[in-house]
Amino acid sequence: MTILLLGSGGREHALAWKLLQSSKCSKLFVAPGNAGTASIATNISIQPTDFESIKKLVVEENIEMIVVGPEDPLVAGIFDFFKNDAELKSIPVIGPSKEGAKLEGSKEYAKEFLIKHKIPTAAYDSFTTETVEKGCQFLETLSPPYVLKADGLAAGKGVVILNVLEEAKTELRNMLVHQKFGNASSKVVIEEFLDGIELSCFVLTDGKNYKILPTAKDYKRIGEGDTGLNTGGMGAVSPVPFADAVLMEKIETRIVKPTIEGLHKDGIEYKGFVFIGLINVKGEPMVIEYNVRMGDPETEVVMPRIKSDLVELFQAVANQTLNEISLEIDSRSATTIMVVSGGYPEEYEKGKIISGIENVNGSIVFHAGTKLENENIVSNGGRVLAITSYGSDYKEAIKKSYQNIEKLHFDKMYYRKDIGFDL
Repeated sequence: MTILLLGSGGREHALAWKLLQSSKCSKLFVAPGNAGTASIATNISIQPTDFESIKKLVVEENIEMIVVGPEDPLVAGIFDFFKNDAELKSIPVIGPSKEGAKLEGSKEYAKEFLIKHKIPTAAYDSFTTETVEKGCQFLETLSPPYVLKADGLAAGKGVVILNVLEEAKTELRNMLVHQKFGNASSKVVIEEFLDGIELSCFVLTDGKNYKILPTAKDYKRIGEGDTGLNTGGMGAVSPVPFADAVLMEKIETRIVKPTIEGLHKDGIEYKGFVFIGLINVKGEPMVIEYNVRMGDPETEVVMPRIKSDLVELFQAVANQTLNEISLEIDSRSATTIMVVSGGYPEEYEKGKIISGIENVNGSIVFHAGTKLENENIVSNGGRVLAITSYGSDYKEAIKKSYQNIEKLHFDKMYYRKDIGFDL
C-alpha cells in the first residue's frame, strides 16, 4: 500500500516510523516532512492545506491512504475534499470531517458539544469584540485564576491563565479588540479554573467503535517547574502513573463513550484520532479541550508503545471494523524530552547545524523542526528534536533520554531538565 502522511513535525516523524514497521506499507510519502522523515520515507514539498497539489500527487502516485498529522488541513476540510471528489472518494482519509474538526477549530463549538452530551467540563461563556465589556463583568463573577481561550486555532498558544482580575480584563481586550491572536481571537471563551493535574487521553475511532490508546502527560511551559510561556510541548511521559484502573474507568464511561456516541448522534462523520485533554480534579476527570489529531510531543511516546500494526488499525478505521481488532500495548514506559531553539517560544534563529545524532544509543531521535541543508541536518523550527526512550518505569526512561541529549549539540540548544517532576 502507498500511503501519504501530511505534516512536518515530531508527531509526523513518529507516525512515519510506526507506519513503516507495517508489512502493509510498501511506500510512504510525507508532505512536506523534515530531515528525519527524509531518512526513512520520501518527502514531497507540498503544504498540508494545498488540497489541489495533494490531489495531483495522489492521482500520479496511486496513493491509497491519507494520514493527516496536523489540525489545519482537518479544520480546512480535507476529509470532505476527498469524499466529494469523484477521483478521490474511494481513498480513506484518517481524520475527521470538517464538522468533526470544529471540536478543535472552535473552543465554543467544543464547549457546546460537551454541555449538550453531559460530559463533565468547566463552566464557561464566550464573548466577541461587541460584548467585551460583558466579558469583563463575567470575569468579576469568577474566582481567580482566570482562564481565557482564543476560540480559533492559535498553534497551541491561545490559552492565557491570569491571577489578577485587572490583568485578565486587559488581556481580554488585547485578544478581542487588538486581535492578539489574529482571527483566532475574534471570539474568546472564558471559563472557570479547574485545580488538578492534567493528562491526555487518546482515542482512535471509526465513527462507531473506538480504541483507547496509551495515556500521556505533556509539559507545556518553557521553564522548569512549569513556569514561563506556553509552548507546543517540552516533553511527555506515557503511561501516566496516576491514571489507575479506577480513573480510566471513569474516563471511559463519563467521557470517551459519550464523546463517540455524541458524534454519532449528531451525525458527525469522524474517522481518526480524538485527543481529549483532561484534568483530574480530586479523582474526578473533566474535559479541558478536544483536539482532532494526535498531540505533539505525546505521539512520540504513544506510538512507540503501540505493538499493533498501525496500517491495519487505520484500515479498520476506514472500514468501520475497529471492533474486530485487538490493540496490543507495550507494558514499558516511554518518555520524550524536547530539545528546542534558544529563545523559543518567542524569537529564535533557524539554520543551526545539529551534531551528535549518530552517537545516540538506546533512544529514538524524532525530528521536529529540522531540514537538510548541504548534507547537514540543521534546525528549522522552535522545537527541534524529541529524544524518546523506553524504561521499566518513567524515571528510568527519562534518565536514558537525558544521557543521550548530552551527546547532541547545536548553537543555543535548550531543554527542560525536570520532565516528570510532578509525578
